Amino acid sequence: MPTEIPENSVGIVTPQVYSFDEPLKLRSGQELPAYDLMVETYGTLNEDASNAVLICHALSGDHHAAGYHSSEDKKPGWWDSAIGPGKPIDTNRFFVVALNNLGGCAGSTGPTSINPATGKPYGSDFPIFCVRDWVNSQARLADRLGIQKWAAVVGGSLGGMQALRWSIQYPERVAHCVVIASAPKLTTQNIAFNEVARQAIVKDPEFHDGYYLEKDTIPKGGLMQARMLGHITYLSDDGMALKFGRDLKSGKLNFNYDSEFEIESYLRYQGERFSGQFDANTYLLMTKALDYFDPAAAFDNNLAECLKQAQCKYMVMSFSTDWRFSPKRSEEIVNALMEADKDVSYVEIESDKGHDAFLLPIPRYMQVFDAFMNRVASNQGLI
Repeated sequence: MPTEIPENSVGIVTPQVYSFDEPLKLRSGQELPAYDLMVETYGTLNEDASNAVLICHALSGDHHAAGYHSSEDKKPGWWDSAIGPGKPIDTNRFFVVALNNLGGCAGSTGPTSINPATGKPYGSDFPIFCVRDWVNSQARLADRLGIQKWAAVVGGSLGGMQALRWSIQYPERVAHCVVIASAPKLTTQNIAFNEVARQAIVKDPEFHDGYYLEKDTIPKGGLMQARMLGHITYLSDDGMALKFGRDLKSGKLNFNYDSEFEIESYLRYQGERFSGQFDANTYLLMTKALDYFDPAAAFDNNLAECLKQAQCKYMVMSFSTDWRFSPKRSEEIVNALMEADKDVSYVEIESDKGHDAFLLPIPRYMQVFDAFMNRVASNQGLI
């Protein structure tokens, strides 16, 4: 944490656990009998609950979106650049809710939780979740918080899919929907990347069919490989070249298979760090949820027809060098919304940061984001 908390930070925050006893029926046909959600909130809910904003996290995200957990924290929450006083999601106006999705590994019920039926960690017995299941669990959280309608549901990447699903699944409960660096469904190439990552995990000898915690181990090597592969796809070619080039750690070739190039060292560091923080079964679950997302499938693959039921105003944003969720994919959403006669704004932000750009405080991005959230505040009677 900085020596002093910045004025535009939400400061020290404390997550809360919300427990639910009502069974949650899932798209797969399975059921989760009871569960916990780990939640953080920032700002103050107003009297008529008209200023609530839901933040949906991406694949490896969690409930800690802004601020610090303690004075010892080295980094703030994962979207601190966008959430806080005076920032696009201004906590002087909005009551912000961020949660760790079910199946996650940051406090919500997931594969590392104890299965009440066996007294052991769920492991591979934890059911596969789909985006619609998360949205249903988030709707129950909204009920618990006394929020009947979100001023906005906001998300990037997998979070954008959740925001889009909210607008379809609960049209009467969403006033504005912000979809950033996302897609209406994954491309074949994206599904292929996810499968390679999953295979790296399940083929790790320490995976033990997903029951690795019972063996007091983790498939660290497989999870590290999966993260390294994923990380490459989150960056752009130009961005990687600009940051690392062909620079050598020792300044010369050593003619062995150790990490020689700076990019190799960086990827190994990222993989090592991630494998010590994230759960392998959660990684499998999250990537499957990405693969399965395809809301138009139930409408004869007609996305415009699917979106006709939505009632909210949309903001869609993409980034010029994002090849994992390219601007073309965002334009598919925008074109379908226009065909469905919906109110939609769209911008493609110039950036060399690839897919990860949606997490960064790029000036033009923050400016556009701020302008739309001002519109949200105005429409909600908050200014």
